[in-house]
Amino acid sequence: MKSDIEVRSCTDQIATLRIIVEQSVEWNSSLYINFIDYEKAFDNVDRRTLWKLLRHYRVPIRNSYDGLQRKVVYGGQLTGSFQVRTGVRQGCLLYPFLFLLVVDWIMKTSIFM
Repeated sequence: MKSDIEVRSCTDQIATLRIIVEQSVEWNSSLYINFIDYEKAFDNVDRRTLWKLLRHYRVPIRNSYDGLQRKVVYGGQLTGSFQVRTGVRQGCLLYPFLFLLVVDWIMKTSIFM
């Protein structure tokens, strides 16, 4: 069940977006809108894309992710190890930086498309 604050917040955001779109049309100006689902944003990041961004911005942290493996407890038993190929490591101190790096790239590339 959503609180009144959550509903109002969503309604306010939609109203604000509508005003922005209407003004853009009225002023005949370009408008770029991105919708990003932040809830699980980094669970699904493609590592190849992340590496390209890190190379572009000259951030050398790839070694801490190469060959990253995990095991899972399932049915009370520890599974065999498997390689993790997506997402950012949980507890990674660079997470906020990496997140902002990706959002910055999304914003910059969408403007120039």
